[in-house]
Amino acid sequence: MFGSNYGKDERGSNAPISEGEEYDVKIEDLGRDGDGITRIEGFVVFVSGAKVGDEVKIRINSVRRNFGFAEVVE
Repeated sequence: MFGSNYGKDERGSNAPISEGEEYDVKIEDLGRDGDGITRIEGFVVFVSGAKVGDEVKIRINSVRRNFGFAEVVE
């Protein structure tokens, strides 16, 4: 990718997010297990305890190759 490691973690992910970062987001959808779903630069993030329509601040807990997990901090 043009010789750049920007946005990559040790697993080679192209995730635009990193563990520990915080974002203000709007929950757009509901996951199969009841978690809220938001997207950050098109990247899917599951937010525990959030409901569709919520506007919340989240902290990223875990990042996988194609999605991440977060919790509400405010």
